[in-house]
Amino acid sequence: SRRTKLMRGVEERYNQPLEKLLPRMYNEMGLPRMAEALGVSRSTVWYWMLRFGVDLKKVALAPGETLETRQK
Repeated sequence: SRRTKLMRGVEERYNQPLEKLLPRMYNEMGLPRMAEALGVSRSTVWYWMLRFGVDLKKVALAPGETLETRQK
């Protein structure tokens, strides 16, 4: 997919493609801190996540429950 100058700049700064970087950052810091760290607006982060097909799932866990994720 074509990348804007801003997208390429972020990928170069983090040395990682956005499709890998975005889900990792979202899980580690959440949207507001992620947008701040990337130096872009929250709406830009949402747009990038949609554009690169990042799949968000919300899960509620009871006390003592855990969640495991696996890469395909």
